[in-house]
Amino acid sequence: MRLVVRSFSELCITVGALIVLFVVYLLFWTGVKADHASSDQIDQLHHQWAQGAVPTPAPTPSGQGAPKQSAPPATPAPAAYEDGKAFAVMYIPRLGKHWSRPVLQNTKVKTLQKGLGHYAGTAQLGATGNFAVAGHRRTYGDPFKDFPELRPGDAVVIDDGTTWYTYRIDKKPYLTVPSDIGVIAAVPAKSPYRSPGRYLTLTTCDPEWGSSHRLIAWGHLDSTQPEKQGKPAALTR
Repeated sequence: MRLVVRSFSELCITVGALIVLFVVYLLFWTGVKADHASSDQIDQLHHQWAQGAVPTPAPTPSGQGAPKQSAPPATPAPAAYEDGKAFAVMYIPRLGKHWSRPVLQNTKVKTLQKGLGHYAGTAQLGATGNFAVAGHRRTYGDPFKDFPELRPGDAVVIDDGTTWYTYRIDKKPYLTVPSDIGVIAAVPAKSPYRSPGRYLTLTTCDPEWGSSHRLIAWGHLDSTQPEKQGKPAALTR
């Protein structure tokens, strides 16, 4: 009997130690890895931009059907974001004076371990439609840990190497379920918007240590300015 009790006690200690190690991994090690990956992505972007390596618009079609010289030039479609690659840096002053995260293309698990993920199929930066982005609430750097603190009027500033885009939050975070994909539609369902515009949607998990629901924040494009003019007012106050 004593042997059974002793074995059970040792098993409990072992299981407890494994649980503690797992919690340490979630709270600490994934954060260390994510912070390093995030900083590396931002450093790479800044290096590319300094070298002039920024996405360029797709060329205007030529040949049959090309506009006449006297006609105003057609606006070229922007180049597509490269899958799994960072293309912009997001700043949200409400989440911290020095808060910044890279924005990568797609919302796959490995992508969100490096930063924020842009939902494939949603609008590009500054374009008419809905520029939708997802991020972890907890683990992997806790990028959206303080997401519930977002308030109407808060700035979300995004730099793509050529332009600063300043979006403004229009509504306190909205709670919904993962299947509610209408929240990232071109005109987001259940948002304050009723007609096409230039919108931003941010999504993260809820509750803080779970994923049964989603928190959603919506904003509209408030202003843009060339990067060469320096940081926008929202980042210098």
